Amino acid sequence: MGVRLSLNSERGAVVGLQISIRESGDVTILDLRGRSTIDGGESELLSSCLRKLIAKGARKLLLNLADLTQVDTSGVGVIVATYVFLREQGGDLKLLCPCGRVREVFRVLRLQEIFPSFEEETQALASFRGRTYFATR
Repeated sequence: MGVRLSLNSERGAVVGLQISIRESGDVTILDLRGRSTIDGGESELLSSCLRKLIAKGARKLLLNLADLTQVDTSGVGVIVATYVFLREQGGDLKLLCPCGRVREVFRVLRLQEIFPSFEEETQALASFRGRTYFATR
């Protein structure tokens, strides 16, 4: 596995977004728990985390959305911007287990047609193999 790091965004007693970061080979997995919305600053936390990972050379990102309960346009915007940037840099971003309201938001915005999405982590990780990824500076 690899390094595990957790980041939290708290607003009062309500935890907005928790991000756990782990690695599987050369794929960085972000386990997202809670919600990613503009009003609690969670989307900024997610954006900052993704920017730092990319600055450190991460080019294969898997966002585990199984425990993400809510996402608004600010959270979606962060994910879309990261996806576009990574693709331009020869990398990729994929989704794992979008469900409930989050899946519905992606469906309504027709983003499920753009983002590779998987129900099993092993399938998602395998999908990164076979494509050459490179870091550009």
